[in-house]
Amino acid sequence: TITGNFANVISGLNANHLTDQVIQRSKRMILDTLGVGLLGTSTEVCHKVIQYSKIYSSDVSSTIWGHLDFRLPPLYAAFVNGVAVHSMDFDDTWHPATHPSGAVLPAVIALSEAAPQKKKISGLDLLLAFNVGIEVQGRLLRFSSEARNIPKRY
Repeated sequence: TITGNFANVISGLNANHLTDQVIQRSKRMILDTLGVGLLGTSTEVCHKVIQYSKIYSSDVSSTIWGHLDFRLPPLYAAFVNGVAVHSMDFDDTWHPATHPSGAVLPAVIALSEAAPQKKKISGLDLLLAFNVGIEVQGRLLRFSSEARNIPKRY
């Protein structure tokens, strides 16, 4: 089935699939996303989601970019950091329209920070997780008839 094939491809990805070119482009995408996200922490919408998210706490936490003294459960840290990236709307984009790194990187970083000390992931593992997230997003876009029609609507 399409779903089975999709799952097999994604679950079969490993660090050996990361070519030098993919690694270099990924690093550039990550650096760009972090820069846009840090700038986005100064926006009104980011301040609002930070205030909203302060009601959540957990023994496991991740950093809010630009606020090293403020941590949230990984789900909410990924949400706040993702809002920061998207609030500037200067993060990377694909055709059809989507912003892949702004959705993937905050989740990958939040989860990597929340990993138990004895299971900390390597930089290569982080790059693999980032690229798997980008690949999933790209393949889902290709499956979407709505995404294919975006250029016709704008």
